[in-house]
Amino acid sequence: MSEPETYTPPKVWVWDKENGGKWAGLNRPIAGATHDKDLPVGSHPFQLYSMGTPNGVKVTVMFEELLAAGHDAEYDAWLIRIGNGDQFGSGFVAVNPNSKIPALLDRSGGHPVRVFESGAILLHLAEKFDAFLGRPEDRPELLSWLMWQMGSAPYLGGGFGHFYAYAPFPMEYPINRFAMETKRQMDVLNRHLDGRDWVLGDQMSIADIAICPWYGRLALGEAYDAGEFLSVQDYPNVIAWAERFFARPAVARGRMVNRTFGPPELQLWERHDARDFDTQTQDKLQPKG
Repeated sequence: MSEPETYTPPKVWVWDKENGGKWAGLNRPIAGATHDKDLPVGSHPFQLYSMGTPNGVKVTVMFEELLAAGHDAEYDAWLIRIGNGDQFGSGFVAVNPNSKIPALLDRSGGHPVRVFESGAILLHLAEKFDAFLGRPEDRPELLSWLMWQMGSAPYLGGGFGHFYAYAPFPMEYPINRFAMETKRQMDVLNRHLDGRDWVLGDQMSIADIAICPWYGRLALGEAYDAGEFLSVQDYPNVIAWAERFFARPAVARGRMVNRTFGPPELQLWERHDARDFDTQTQDKLQPKG
């Protein structure tokens, strides 16, 4: 398909299911459930419904870091296959009316509490366990960076990533526009991390957990096959921070949960017990040839 020379928007937009690139058959302009499907419920206080995208990784990393720090944060992680439209099932919509992963059902109290949007889940868990919040005097800085990530990442993922990697054909204007914004965001981080191990300085926090699955992966050339295009080597402080973050054992475990791509030994489609990392990865479950 070649790019049309001009496009004149109609007076009234009409949904064209066939026009939208890789995700054309998935995204839609209306909310609500498309089918009835209950969500499974495991034995742990926290029920996570997610997939191993950057937003999903934030939460599984948070849980694994909490467990590593000795908190009673056991969780069941159920796989939501967004390519199959699982997020439009009635059970999932009841937990997240926005039909986006991740979604959390906190059953640790007297009644189940739904939490959706990855940043809200991180903050909910951090406050519940009083962990990864930094010092009290750092709270405004922490919240500023958390909100920065939640507001900025759509430019990277829904903007640059979709037009660069998923659009039906290359389009110069949106790629250039979102590449410029993505590089500005990387420069913001690179300048801030100069002389700092973590976003808040000497303590890892939910700010790092929120930001690194997006921008750390990009700095290491793992996102959209765009490392060379975006000259990620120009951001050495982001690269060093990302390497520091991803080297943490709990982070490595969190990245495996609900992951359906990459080496089979790194794919743990569902997580219900710490032992699952040793026994339930896809290399252990796939039939031997």
